[in-house]
Amino acid sequence: MEEQIKALLVGVNVNDDPDFESTLKELESLAEACDMEVVGVETQNVSQVNAGVYVGTGKVEEIKAVAHMLNAEVVIFDNTLSPMQLRNLKDIIERPIMDRTNLILQIFSSRARTREAQIQVETARLQYELPRLTGMGEVLSRQGGTSGGMSNKGAGEKKLELDKRKIRHRISELKKELKEVEKNREVQRKRRLTQGIPQVALVGYTNAGKSTLMNALLDKYEQKDEKKVLAQDMLFATLDTTIRSIHLPDKKEFLLSDTVGFINKLPHNLIQAFHSTLEEVKYADLLLEVIDYADEHHREHMKVTEDTLRELGAEQIPCIHVFNKCDGHLDELPLVKGNNIYMAAKKGMGLDELIQLISSHIFQDYVDCVMLIPYTEGSLVSYFSENATILDTEYLAEGTKLTMNCLLKDLKKYKDYVVL
Repeated sequence: MEEQIKALLVGVNVNDDPDFESTLKELESLAEACDMEVVGVETQNVSQVNAGVYVGTGKVEEIKAVAHMLNAEVVIFDNTLSPMQLRNLKDIIERPIMDRTNLILQIFSSRARTREAQIQVETARLQYELPRLTGMGEVLSRQGGTSGGMSNKGAGEKKLELDKRKIRHRISELKKELKEVEKNREVQRKRRLTQGIPQVALVGYTNAGKSTLMNALLDKYEQKDEKKVLAQDMLFATLDTTIRSIHLPDKKEFLLSDTVGFINKLPHNLIQAFHSTLEEVKYADLLLEVIDYADEHHREHMKVTEDTLRELGAEQIPCIHVFNKCDGHLDELPLVKGNNIYMAAKKGMGLDELIQLISSHIFQDYVDCVMLIPYTEGSLVSYFSENATILDTEYLAEGTKLTMNCLLKDLKKYKDYVVL
């Protein structure tokens, strides 16, 4: 097993930012997710950042001394650095320098599995690197490569080899390839929309438990044909959009989608790169915002999710707030309160109540009715057996009498058979 890279973190608190501590702690989690060992943390309070070196000039020398003393192989800053700041800091500190954006890009590079995700990540990474061809640091050569024809080389080697012309050409190639992938996604999306099956999308902060919730629902309703999704206790465990069909006992069905989690200061070029994937959210009939109730900063995380949904143009879609990981608190919390639900997906607690809440939103087009269907229309009885909830069946002289809960459009279509 390769030895972990030793990292020194640097946080700059501008104008007493109330989110500073949580953002810095998150940076530490990001570094660990990138398989780095955090050996120290340096902070500074400032009224404004230094245009040349981000921190104060005296602080740079202090960071340099600490980095050398702790044998830190890389110094990671808590915000996006300009090309000039990156270059100056590397020259002074004499260590490879990374910023928050680059760190997230490294994680995405290692987690992308499908071709679409790989293209999106590589595009975002090259757009980030284009103005920063020098000064990013040799540490990247120890990070794994990503997609494309040069996947056997490390990200650092690739960065040092490519000049701006080659990068622009590569970005152009990737965008063309992504358009083809997006066309296929659009065809699949239109097919799903024409089926008329309600669509529910899982959204929320990274590592809040979205994939765990999807797997819990697949387990509960024994969807053996539906493959489970990766659910691990790590940031950005899931990048690729996965869509699963949930078949309920009453014959109703909805599609459940899960995609990349959100995070504070998620690089804008990553949101742009993943826009076609994240657009699945825009087409949902209902959003399930999964929130890690056990995280003391969950309110701030909800604000980040709200801002990201607004950027995607999905802020108007009805939303259920799913407060997850409520183990140990369910005795003192209301299980359901309005559009809020408190549950523990990993333990299967609150799943029935969640389905009831989801159903109340997406199955409003279902109505109770009684139809008398002639025996000559046996195929229609079969249709309702598969697409409605049959409450009672009677075989009369005139035909089959079905008491059921069915779609309003089916009621209108077959109104000639309605008797009640």
